[in-house]
Amino acid sequence: MSSDLYGRTERLELSDQNLREFEAVVLDSTPDGIVLSRSAFYPGGGGQPADHGVLLWLGVETRIAGVRKGDDLHLIPAEGDPVPPVGTVVRAAVADERRSALMRTHSGLHVLCGVVFRDYGSLVTGGNMEPFTARMDFNLPEVPPGFKEAVEDACNAEVTADRRIDIRVLPRKEAFDIPDIIRTATNLVPEEVEEVRIVDIVGLDTQADGGTHVGSTAQIGRIKVTKIESKGKGFRRLRIAISD
Repeated sequence: MSSDLYGRTERLELSDQNLREFEAVVLDSTPDGIVLSRSAFYPGGGGQPADHGVLLWLGVETRIAGVRKGDDLHLIPAEGDPVPPVGTVVRAAVADERRSALMRTHSGLHVLCGVVFRDYGSLVTGGNMEPFTARMDFNLPEVPPGFKEAVEDACNAEVTADRRIDIRVLPRKEAFDIPDIIRTATNLVPEEVEEVRIVDIVGLDTQADGGTHVGSTAQIGRIKVTKIESKGKGFRRLRIAISD
């Protein structure tokens, strides 16, 4: 199956992360979920939550409150909203402020990951994000003096450097030939995935990733390390906030 397909839906956001409006045909429709022929709604994954937005059809608005994965991508309508019949052509809009905030936050996490791996050799053991706030867990046995300040300063130096963020798709074998392409302690790329999407912060961090990102580190904004927590022996949780 093409990496740009999920079930019957063509995933537009994988090739154009700045796309916010599109047209599609309704393939399936119930109050529990709407399946479209094509979609720019990020469905969630890798710690990044799903997009929100609206569908416009025949003078009616259906709010989209999330996405459910199954055999297809099901856009979840807000409770009580009408759903378009199968075969309807809809005009869809992804909520821009939310998506843009999540793109900045996700790219900020990759900067954090790249800095901690480069400077301390630590791999990621987990992570999660909401707009402008996130956390990432590392297998970091010891926290050296001044660690919090050093990591924050290093992250913001990478933001100032305005590093380009490139995205490409490679055959699985070619992708896994890239050194350190998996930055998590466990390889989370399913064996059946034949094409691997690579996110490259040029000169800092290259890893397999399926989420959405800004075009350069300068677009992230300031990264603040707000807290460091112990999550058991040898594991640390870093919480960050993104601001203009």
